[in-house]
Amino acid sequence: MIYAAYQAQADLLDPMRTAARLSRRVLATVMDGFGETAFLRNVSAGFEMIERAGLSHSRPSFGIESVTVGNREVEVVEESALDLPFGTLLHFRKDIDQPQPRILVVAPLSGHFATLLLDTVKTLLPENDVYITDWANARDVPLAAGRFGFDDYVTHLIRFLEAIGPGAHALAVCQPCVQVLAATAAMAQRDNPATPHSITLMAGPVDCRVSPTKVNELATSKPLDWFEQNLISTVPPGFRGVGRRVYPGFVQVGAFMAMNFDRHVKAHVEMFENLAMGQHDKASTAKNFYDEYFAVLDLDADFYLETIRKVFQDYDLPRGVLTYEGETLDFRAIRRTSLLTVEGERDDICAVGQTVAAQDICASLRPHRKRHHLQPGVGHYGVFSGRRWRGQVYPLVRNHILSAD
Repeated sequence: MIYAAYQAQADLLDPMRTAARLSRRVLATVMDGFGETAFLRNVSAGFEMIERAGLSHSRPSFGIESVTVGNREVEVVEESALDLPFGTLLHFRKDIDQPQPRILVVAPLSGHFATLLLDTVKTLLPENDVYITDWANARDVPLAAGRFGFDDYVTHLIRFLEAIGPGAHALAVCQPCVQVLAATAAMAQRDNPATPHSITLMAGPVDCRVSPTKVNELATSKPLDWFEQNLISTVPPGFRGVGRRVYPGFVQVGAFMAMNFDRHVKAHVEMFENLAMGQHDKASTAKNFYDEYFAVLDLDADFYLETIRKVFQDYDLPRGVLTYEGETLDFRAIRRTSLLTVEGERDDICAVGQTVAAQDICASLRPHRKRHHLQPGVGHYGVFSGRRWRGQVYPLVRNHILSAD
């Protein structure tokens, strides 16, 4: 019911957004011919804010056409290395002679598309052969594709690593840190030759008992039945996944917005003011961020509910009772995979201490295979995006990968 109501509202607002877009284009023509005034810029800015007032359910483009490798510009081609019903292994192929470390970037499945990690990918590309988990929007996956739960996510990771081949590395951002650890343990227990040489876990909820954040407190404030009854909806007609039970992306974004509501309101006010003053360069930073932030995907209900239970309520991983395909995972089996954990000093989603817990969980790793980094001055997104990620965190990731390669 909640999904049908949301979709009906979105359909009603579409004509208004279309009218605002057309009006802004007409106004731009007028200003080109007769000159700008403060009044016309304000009207144009208002039209653009109306035009932007909505969510997108399609993945934005990565838009990476080339990258500098050494002293030359190299074309980047996006291609599928493996297609599965709930995700694609996307490869950023470069035509170069020198082999580079192969790295699987594991994007979070938490309401946004993999393009949330655009800056992560762009930073890695010059020196690495980069793949990424391009998760599907669950509302576009037919019921015939079956369920997608916690174990299925781990299976996808294993199949992706097998497709890349032995000797690869994995870098997980936020939520999938748990699943990457699980996949690595499962592969190590079974002597899978594609077990990654290194894993990098960045700002992930490995042990949510440590310094609980608002996100953690929300997950434990209600029983699991409450989440199923109040947050799970059914995809309405008009989509390939009609009838599939999902945790809608618009609910997730709404929850994240509510956590920092004043900050988002201020950002939109500043965006309007910059547009009204003709300062489009300043406005573009916020526009680019919200273009990505408001592009949402739905999560299969099984995956969402199992993640809430296993990761945020029962703490299966740090308690040593996490299972995969009915078998309790033994993280002591991880002996030859180097581990780097990274946290942000000001992270209010995955607090300091939650990710570094992986160091103790991987008890069989020799000290020279384990390293932790606490990045000063950054929140959650600053761990994997922005100036400090590029200048301070990535050099450590690069050294970690090279030393394990």
